[in-house]
Amino acid sequence: MATKKAIKLTPGKMIYHNLEFIDSDVGRPIRILSEFMGPYQIFAQEGIKNTIVFFGSARILPMAELKKRQKSCKNKTELARLKRLEAVAEYYDAARELGAKLGRWANKQHDHGFAVMTGGGPGIMEAGNRGANDVGTSSIGLNIKLPFEQHPNPYIDDDLNLQFRYFFIRKYWFMKMARALVVFPGGFGTLDEMFELLTLIQTKKYGDKMPVVIYGSKYWNKVINWNYIADTGMIDKDDLKLFHFCDTVEDAYNVITTALEKTME
Repeated sequence: MATKKAIKLTPGKMIYHNLEFIDSDVGRPIRILSEFMGPYQIFAQEGIKNTIVFFGSARILPMAELKKRQKSCKNKTELARLKRLEAVAEYYDAARELGAKLGRWANKQHDHGFAVMTGGGPGIMEAGNRGANDVGTSSIGLNIKLPFEQHPNPYIDDDLNLQFRYFFIRKYWFMKMARALVVFPGGFGTLDEMFELLTLIQTKKYGDKMPVVIYGSKYWNKVINWNYIADTGMIDKDDLKLFHFCDTVEDAYNVITTALEKTME
C-alpha cells in the first residue's frame, strides 16, 4: 500500500500560504469554503444581483462551423460524430439569439443587476454568453475543471470568468441568484443540472415562482417521456406545470420576461 507524501511546512510562515497544503486532502475543506465564499465578493464588486441561467450541451456547434469542420476532417469516426451533431446545430443560434434578447431586456432593469450566466464552456454555454456579450450585458461563466470538453469560451466577461473544482458548489452558484432558467438540449450534465433544479422547485426549497423554459420539444420529448412519469405516479400531474416547453426564441423570451416582470412589480 502506497504511503501518502508528507507535506512540508515552513516554520514561521502562515500555513494557508502553502499551496502544497491547500491542494492536499487535508486542505479540501479550505478549498470548498473558498469556492463558496469567493464568488460572493466577485458578484458584489460587479453589481450582480440576479441571473438568467442557460444550461445545454458543450458539444453543440453552429451549422456553419460544423460544415467547416466536416470539410477538413479526415477521420471517419470524427466525421460521423460531426454529422450526427447536425440534428441539434440549430440550437446554438437559438441560444445566442435568446441570450441577446434577454440581455437587452436585462440592460433596461438598471436597479436589478441582471446578468446572463452559463457553465462557461463551449457549445450552448458559449452561445448564451455570446448573445449577452453581443449587447453589452454582463456575461458570467462558471467553469469546471474536467479532463475533456470544458474550457472557458471567449465571450465571458474577464472579471466574471470563475473556475470551480467541485460540481456541487458550482451548482450552488448556478442557483443562488437564478431568477430564470432555460435548458437547451444536452447530455448527462444538462440532465443532472435540470433535474436537480426542478427537484428544488418541486419540493419548494428554491424558486417556486421561477420560470423554467425547456427549449426544443423535438429533442426533449424523444429523450424523456414526461407524461409517462406522471401517468405512473412518479410525479404529480401538476409537476409538469413547473416548466414550459418552447420552440421559438420569441416564445422563450416572452415566458421568461413576463414572469420576471410580475415578480418585479
